[in-house]
Amino acid sequence: MSITFYWYPKCGTCQKAKKWLDENNVHYDDIHIVEHPPTKEQLQDFIKVSGLPMKKFFNTSGKKYRELNLKDKLPTMSDDEKLAVLASDGMLMKRPLTTDGTKVTVGFNEQQFEETWK
Repeated sequence: MSITFYWYPKCGTCQKAKKWLDENNVHYDDIHIVEHPPTKEQLQDFIKVSGLPMKKFFNTSGKKYRELNLKDKLPTMSDDEKLAVLASDGMLMKRPLTTDGTKVTVGFNEQQFEETWK
């Protein structure tokens, strides 16, 4: 199983998730989410595979999210517009984003990682 781990090295949650993957000997390819954010098409796949609503993929506590006033704009945007905004900046994405192509987790929850990646 090949896992792709999109993360931001300065993010504490990402560091915890990376530590968990390392301690559990889970092999992964790490990708800096800000330098190489997933494309609009990749995000569309991740959202579909995850079964989660698109809003779960937004980093709602992030500075960029607040600067762009997305809390007020998202409800009236089309899914295509939301995907474009999300793909435009890795800092807008909730992280880490972990996937093997058939499963996707957003953020880090130890129990969820146990169930999904072990």
